Amino acid sequence: MIYVKQILKKNHKPDHAPMEPQTVSDARPPALSERPLAVALAGMLALAVAMGVGRFAFTPLLPMMLHDGVLTLAEGSWLATANYVGYLAGALACMALPWLAPGFYARWHPARLARAGLVATVLLTLAMALPLPGSWAALRFVAGAASAVVLLNVAAWCMVRLAVLGRPAMGGLIFCGPGVGIVLTGLAAGAMVAGQWRAAAGWVVFGLLAVLLCVGVWPVVRGRAAQVQATDPATGGAPAAAPAQGAGTAAARAVHALAYGLAGLGYIVTATFLPVIARAALPPGSPWPDLFWPVFGAGVAMGAALSTRAPPAWDRRWLLLAAYALQALGIALGLVWPTPAGFAVSSLCVGLPFTAITFYGLQEARRLWPASADSFASLVTAAYGLGQIAGPPLVAWLIAQADPGRGFARGLALAAVALVAGAVLYGLSVWRWPLPPHRRVC
Repeated sequence: MIYVKQILKKNHKPDHAPMEPQTVSDARPPALSERPLAVALAGMLALAVAMGVGRFAFTPLLPMMLHDGVLTLAEGSWLATANYVGYLAGALACMALPWLAPGFYARWHPARLARAGLVATVLLTLAMALPLPGSWAALRFVAGAASAVVLLNVAAWCMVRLAVLGRPAMGGLIFCGPGVGIVLTGLAAGAMVAGQWRAAAGWVVFGLLAVLLCVGVWPVVRGRAAQVQATDPATGGAPAAAPAQGAGTAAARAVHALAYGLAGLGYIVTATFLPVIARAALPPGSPWPDLFWPVFGAGVAMGAALSTRAPPAWDRRWLLLAAYALQALGIALGLVWPTPAGFAVSSLCVGLPFTAITFYGLQEARRLWPASADSFASLVTAAYGLGQIAGPPLVAWLIAQADPGRGFARGLALAAVALVAGAVLYGLSVWRWPLPPHRRVC
């Protein structure tokens, strides 16, 4: 009887309609958007473009741009800041859009917004190859906004879609995307440095790489995420809505937003200047500096994959606390152990929790405010963006007060302090607002 009801539901027929015999022609393979693995991989590739290229392609290309003499280190810091300000603007726009323009949001659902953001990322990346330095700040600003739009909308679409398909745990694979993009762009940049390519050629290569990655996204991310409803195996009907779990107070939400924002400040110095910092610390001509960024990316991808193994019942605040502590340790290792081995371990430790923090942070946002999950996720992403914005100008100011080596060291030390402060906030949150033993977080 359950099987009959499931078939009826799948074919969208009323319960009183007679059953029709199943034929071989009805056994069509499911669409890609109905395959959990295809959905997770499409989300991963989308974030590889939006984050690995749209956000972080600038990091491995910065040494090349400095070598070409097209900008100074201070100008590079401000270009990075423009990208992070754009990221903040994109997150705020995603938060406000459902409230300010509900009609527009009804037409431009998450899949459509994500696809538009990916097209913008490709075009903006290619435009950076033009010899128009006066436009670079605007291009990086819009690229940052596009990356936030893609991140939030792809994550929302894919996570809802995976929940509908009964595989929500696969959502962690989506967040391997930034690491995959960072590895690809980092290795490509290393090869281009070895071949003495100019930075403009690097932007073209990264734009074409983004186009190639988008090929795997387009057939999957389309339409509304919940257009096909799941069935309850016990009733054959649509599953009952899960009760809101762990809805926190305004204070708990504020603590989460502040702590999550500190993560943005904590990682951004490394994520912006790692190849430059390594070049300053290691002997001239060393082949190692170009490899630390791919190591960072590999850590990002591995950490995201491991994040899917965390049991749903575990309090995400404890996981976030551990992730912050690991990143702080990685930064400290880079300061006290400035050797190839030290930088490699440091890059891995900073990279491993990077997207796991995003994954757990968005899960915690949905737990704290299930009635406004998307808007609160955008709000905490905006707080994260504010933390990122503060990093590059702070480093530029510290370098102006001293030599680059000491300026970078002070910037990294402040980043580590921010991460420790964020970990303390999550510890206080667990103490002040503990979860009941039966409460599950997913």
